[in-house]
Amino acid sequence: MHAPLAERLRPKTIDQYIGQTHLVGPDCILRRMIDSGQVSSFILWGPPGVGKTTLARIIANTTSSPFYTLSAVHSGVKEVREVIEKCKADSRSMFSTGRPILFIDEIHRFNKSQQDSLLGAVESGIITLIGATTENPSFEVIRPLLSRAQVYVLKPLDNNDLHTLLDRAISTDEILSRRNVKVESTTALFRFAGGDARKLLNILDLLEQSTAAHEQMIIDDELVTKRLQENPSAFDKNGELHYDIISALIKSIRGSDPNAAIYWLARLIAGGEDPEFIARRLVISASEDIGLANPNALLLANATFDTLKKIGWPEGRIPLAECTIYLATSPKSNSAYKAINTALELVNATGNQPVPLHLRNAPTKLMAELGYGADYKYSHDYPGNFVRQQFMPDALQGTILWTPCDNATEAKIYSQHYQRWYADENSNKTSDTTAQPE
Repeated sequence: MHAPLAERLRPKTIDQYIGQTHLVGPDCILRRMIDSGQVSSFILWGPPGVGKTTLARIIANTTSSPFYTLSAVHSGVKEVREVIEKCKADSRSMFSTGRPILFIDEIHRFNKSQQDSLLGAVESGIITLIGATTENPSFEVIRPLLSRAQVYVLKPLDNNDLHTLLDRAISTDEILSRRNVKVESTTALFRFAGGDARKLLNILDLLEQSTAAHEQMIIDDELVTKRLQENPSAFDKNGELHYDIISALIKSIRGSDPNAAIYWLARLIAGGEDPEFIARRLVISASEDIGLANPNALLLANATFDTLKKIGWPEGRIPLAECTIYLATSPKSNSAYKAINTALELVNATGNQPVPLHLRNAPTKLMAELGYGADYKYSHDYPGNFVRQQFMPDALQGTILWTPCDNATEAKIYSQHYQRWYADENSNKTSDTTAQPE
């Protein structure tokens, strides 16, 4: 019986690796580590199927250091300590060629005590830790461990990467290279893959297995869609369908469909998903999708997270359901989400613009003499606790970063904002220059 295509095609060297050029391209950080054999502790954070485990295996193939692997799904403190003892023995051996490397897949599934058991070995240099996670390490990895391991972010594969992978599979795989394969269109193939190399290869596996040996294997949008509708889990052989389901939950909330949202929530619960994983996604949705249209949504989502920790499972499903329905039926706004993204783009484009002198603190006499804090108007000294003055850097005056969405709450917020900053602008500018503190 043949191994799955994704395993047959797994790269053995860094030159065979596809994607993540910001990390493994010429003279990039992980490429330098692999080429030099000098590996420091790091955590790979990215979605499924983008090459986290493959990078670890490439390091195992190229480094002269002892290499150990643990899966956080199947390992506990006992297994971690056993591996650390083996690493200590390796370090003392006269045949030792480098610091032992410990790779932990799905490190986000380790609880605090399990992560604590790693800390001493990492800190003392007994092991070099490589972790892989699909979850934000800021939430899932303890701070002391984060401070000792650099986090590298892996991105979904783009269409060029997927094209390269498709061509390699068809031309080099021991099975596909012997088949008569015709690629007519790739839109559906790449859409279903979603930047995930493993999904793309699993879909190719499905197409190959469902095509008779004597027939031409056709890859086109219609056939890909038909095959996946017939067997939707066939290309999800490593259990990553839950990422599709959580995506469906969030999109149902965003689309204001409480019935679909509660259905996908039930699918997650029935599938044994971590309740805190669900709650965390609801908190994000409350900020990203509901936002200023209903600020109470974030309060309820946070309360749901806290309640879940207090009451546990299975009762925790009830506040999760309440929050899901509340978010789905709330008015929607992504103005805050867009505003921070636009502001970050502006910062990247314009660099470190100087803070206007009147906004700077003047804790020393010299700084006061240089004009720090001069002409600053203390808002509380003016009627309505507001006075117009410049807050943006000189080069960015007049820049608009927040644009309200069409909902009642933000309309009220913007109306007040407009009255303060823009209504009767000429007369207000005159009054600003003559206003005196009360």
